[in-house]
Amino acid sequence: MKLRAFIGMGSNVGDRRAHCAEALARLARLPETELLRISPLLETEPAEGVAGGPFLNAVAELATALSPLDLLRALRTIEDALGRPPGHRPGMARTMDLDILLYGDRIVRENGLDIPHPRLAQRRFVLEPLVALAPNVRHPILNLSAADMLRGLDAAAAPRPASDAP
Repeated sequence: MKLRAFIGMGSNVGDRRAHCAEALARLARLPETELLRISPLLETEPAEGVAGGPFLNAVAELATALSPLDLLRALRTIEDALGRPPGHRPGMARTMDLDILLYGDRIVRENGLDIPHPRLAQRRFVLEPLVALAPNVRHPILNLSAADMLRGLDAAAAPRPASDAP
C-alpha cells in the first residue's frame, strides 16, 4: 500500500536550481514511488545558523510503498549523489538537503528518524511550499493543518517566489 509522503528540499550551494531539478528526477525514479507534485520554488535566507547563501526550497509530494527508513536511506543516497559531503554537520551549507516532513498520518521515532519532522511547525520555508500543495494535510501530533501551522507563524520573514520551477 502506498502512503502519501511530503519531502522538504533545499539547496544553497552551487547551481541550486539544477540541484533541485536533479533531486526531483531522482525522487521520481525511486522504487515503489511516484512523484505526484512539486511546489513552486521559494528563495529564502538561511535559517537556524546555516552557512552559505540563500536557499531554494520546495516540497515534493510522493506516493510511496517504501518504509520510512527505506525512504530516508534513499533520500540520503540522493543527497550524497548531489555532492553532500560525508560527515555533513548541521549548520553547513548544502548542495541538497532532503527531509521527510510527513509520512501519511504516521508518527515515527526510531533509528534517528523523526516523523513528522520535529521543527515542521516552526519553519516557514517548509510550510509555505507545503501549503501550496496540501493546505489541509494534518500534523498527526499537533492535529493542525499545514495552513493552520503557517498562520501561526510570524509573517515578518516571508519567502519570495523564485523566478521559475525546475
